Amino acid sequence: MDGHKVGPLVVAAGVAVVVLGVLLWAGALSWFGRLPGDLRWESGRTRVFVPITSMLLVSLALSGAAWLLRRLLG
Repeated sequence: MDGHKVGPLVVAAGVAVVVLGVLLWAGALSWFGRLPGDLRWESGRTRVFVPITSMLLVSLALSGAAWLLRRLLG
């Protein structure tokens, strides 16, 4: 793979990271981790958090991005 194909992908990834950072900083993603299906247990000094639904969304987003990259580059 030559630099003419990789360069735009690196720039797009950088822009995506910046946009995600701005959204997190602004509080636009405060719902993430508090979805139905994200399990929390608290007892005394012990806390357990299992973000099942949130991680399913992350998995779907990453799988979709990988599929899209394969379609664009393949």
